[in-house]
Amino acid sequence: MAVVLLIGTVFVSVYLAAFHAPRPHELRVGTTEVGTHQAQLREGLARAVPGGFTLETYPDESAARRAVQDRSIYAAYLGKGNLLYASANGAGVTATVTTAFGGVARAEHQHLSVEDVAPSAAEDTRGLSAFYAAFGLVLAGYLFGMTTYQLAPRLTFRWRMGSLALFGVIGGIMVALIGGSVGFGALPGASLPLALVVALMGAAVGGTTMVLLRLFGSAGVSLASILLLILGNASSGGVLPAAYLPSWLHPLSEVLPVGVGVRAMQGLSGFQNDGLTRALVILPLWVLGAAAVLYLKDVFRREGPSAEQNTAEPQYAAALPVEEAGTRAELTWQAGTRAEPTWQAGTGVEPTWQAGPGGLSGLGGSGFDEGAQQRATWFG
Repeated sequence: MAVVLLIGTVFVSVYLAAFHAPRPHELRVGTTEVGTHQAQLREGLARAVPGGFTLETYPDESAARRAVQDRSIYAAYLGKGNLLYASANGAGVTATVTTAFGGVARAEHQHLSVEDVAPSAAEDTRGLSAFYAAFGLVLAGYLFGMTTYQLAPRLTFRWRMGSLALFGVIGGIMVALIGGSVGFGALPGASLPLALVVALMGAAVGGTTMVLLRLFGSAGVSLASILLLILGNASSGGVLPAAYLPSWLHPLSEVLPVGVGVRAMQGLSGFQNDGLTRALVILPLWVLGAAAVLYLKDVFRREGPSAEQNTAEPQYAAALPVEEAGTRAELTWQAGTRAEPTWQAGTGVEPTWQAGPGGLSGLGGSGFDEGAQQRATWFG
């Protein structure tokens, strides 16, 4: 119960901290104005949202338009009340920039005139489809990583990695079909890159969950839910861009699989592939990193030269041999190994051994104290 309450507390705390009163922090915007007009623009934005904007200068309208379309900036003010924006960024960003620049236009005695240069998909009116599609696959990846060790604990490394790859491929194709033009049309980007990004994101989440479970046991399940489901989705930028996040949460959007994947999905849908290259670099690193850790844990240590000697609870393969009646036998073995016992019929009757780590139990003998010598007699 304590673990469940802890996870619930973290969830409520993170999401309320991120979204109870979101405001931009250095949101990138641009302008073609220079000199006094630009200085007045900076002052107007600072009054509207202190610390909320970073202003960049562009030589002409065409350059500013391209910057909005590829999401280098979130809006561009051209002077005389003209504003370029992208509704594909979502309703929250649209409200922020139109409100702030509306105040600037009024100060110039102008009426704000807006142009949407990167509209959201017709079937994605709120700009949230990428977030929900990613959330579904991230949840599936978490569940896959968690159950693979529970349902198939003895699965070999090769088959485990193969199943992870298969999960990612099927998940990527499924999301591309359902969200793309074949399905709801909410993710209108090219199907193949979309499927690839989603597949890598799902595999990265599934592999990371496996690693945490393998390293920390049952506690890894809770750690994965906090890192990937709570922190990952909250910092993904799917609801609002990362510029709206608290400073302690913002950096996670640049490195966690969810944030990297969501940005690429949004870029494929409406921003000229913004974030795609970054996703194709970072997401494979997560997958390869997870595979390397699992290999070291599941293959390298098991096959290492000292693996048998380091086994915490050594098992001893010993069976009483058949002896002829009236003879006596002596049994000896070396503690800490799995060597077959050696019997010498007709010899002394007091086999001895030194107890090793974890203790031993003798055939036909009684229990013993660790570190003590034991003696037992066997009669054929």
